Amino acid sequence: MDVNFIFRIAAIGIIVAVLNQLLVRSGREEQAMMTTLAGLIVVLMMIIQQIDTLFQTIKTIFGL
Repeated sequence: MDVNFIFRIAAIGIIVAVLNQLLVRSGREEQAMMTTLAGLIVVLMMIIQQIDTLFQTIKTIFGL
């Protein structure tokens, strides 16, 4: 995992936070919630891929 991965997650978080505030202030709370949920799902999918890579590396190191 490199620093770019952390910056990508931070960028997604900032974009989702700004969109959330814009949508809430315009009275679209449901769409704001869906935007936040979509951002969370995207970040979780990115993290799951990194965890899979970690497990594959551990398996090759220990010869499992």
